[in-house]
Amino acid sequence: VGYDMTKEAATNCFSKTGLTPEDVDVIELHDCFSANELITYEALGLCPEGRAGELVDRGDTTYGGKWVINPSGGLISKGHPLGATGLAQCAELCWQLRGEAGKRQVPGAKL
Repeated sequence: VGYDMTKEAATNCFSKTGLTPEDVDVIELHDCFSANELITYEALGLCPEGRAGELVDRGDTTYGGKWVINPSGGLISKGHPLGATGLAQCAELCWQLRGEAGKRQVPGAKL
């Protein structure tokens, strides 16, 4: 939703943990609009600015790619109920990390 605050949060998180975007297995992000999803890929450091389209074209954002992004189906799959979407994304990540996501399970998801 906000490129600058997403970039700052991601930078702080990776800096404090010593992790990088490549260490992440599964991502749930706010995809309220297709453009927001692309901007968020860049803000999270998944690709250089202006290269999010290439990330998608390579298949790096789905099963078999570098990351599985929004295995839940994203906001539209839930009807984007305001106020509940963030909670649903947190639940999806918990299920993924516990190995309880059923058919959506990202194999070996740890982070």
